This record gives sequence, C-alpha cells and structure tokens, in this order.
Amino acid sequence: MPKEHLEARRRQILDAARRCFIRNGFHATSMQDVLAEADLSTGAVYRYFKSKDDIIAATASEALAELATAFEADESAAPPDLDDFVDLVLRVGRPPLSGSRESAQFMVQVWAEAMRSPALRTKLQAVMEEARRVVAGLVARHQRHGLLSGDVPAEHVADVLMALVDGFLVSRAVYGHDGHADAAAFRNGMRALMSAPAQAN
Repeated sequence: MPKEHLEARRRQILDAARRCFIRNGFHATSMQDVLAEADLSTGAVYRYFKSKDDIIAATASEALAELATAFEADESAAPPDLDDFVDLVLRVGRPPLSGSRESAQFMVQVWAEAMRSPALRTKLQAVMEEARRVVAGLVARHQRHGLLSGDVPAEHVADVLMALVDGFLVSRAVYGHDGHADAAAFRNGMRALMSAPAQAN
C-alpha cells in the first residue's frame, strides 16, 4: 500500500478521534465511537493503533507539537508585541479548529491527561519550557526598549503571561467566544495591565 495512502488513513483516524475526544472527552470515548466517526472497520484502525490509549497519546502529542510550533522563535522577523501574545496561542491547532473553542477544549484535556500520564507530562514540560524561553526573550526585548520595567527578571514576567493565557484558554474552553473568552477584550486587558505605571513602595 502506498505510503501516502497509509498516512492519509492514519490522518483520518486521528482527526476522527480528536472530534470524538472534543465532543465526549478522552475517557468517555470508546474505540467504537472512533470507528464510527472514522467510518472504518476494527481491523483498519487496529492496523495503526493497538489501543485507545495509543490514539490518545498520538492526538495529544500532535497537539503539543502544534503548541511548540506556535512558540518557535523566528529570528528574522520582528517579535510580536506582548499584548498580541494571545494570538500565538490562538493559532494553535489543526484547521479548522485553530483558535476555536474546540481547540481550547482539546488543549485543556491534554493538560488533564498529562497529570495521569508521566510520558505525556514530560513532553508537556519540555514544550512549556521552550515556550517560557521564547516569551522571556520577548519580555527582555521590551525591557531593553523601556516598555517594561527591568526590575523583575524576564522569566518571572514570562511565567505570569503564560499563566494568563492558560487561564484564557480555560475560559475559551468553558464559555466559547462570549464574555471572558473574547480574544479582543483579553488583548485589551493585557495591554492596559502592561501600560499601568509602577506604584512606588
């Protein structure tokens, strides 16, 4: 069987599984659910994945790879403003899920699964450490230009920014595009916080 066909079939299974996981969660989804969603036979799926846990691991690893790509530093391009940092995260995910509530829901499930799976947790930690490095570099650039106080280490500011965006993704997963999950409102709030004058002690 041609390699292209094998990859297309594997892609079909993973896309179907991700839709099921978004709809029902990892552990409420059965292999039969995945088979029905992919419109494939048991044998066709088990040729690629031995168990549902294998499929969970594959879809979660893909999501982490997508997240890592979003934080890759492009040294030839001007770095984004910090208040546009949320846009990096909203680009994560396979189209058409990128930036959607469904994509956020899937990422939240991956975080939860990382608490159960040591292997996935190790992968997640590596991705987030690289993300912290990239974000800290953006913070340091703003500090050098006097746009942010240099009194606080860039890594500490990066930790806060990443925690804010993590919270935004949870809100997007729960509320959709309404209220607290509006990207434009979140961006405006970040801009206001970063432009606030430091208070004297």
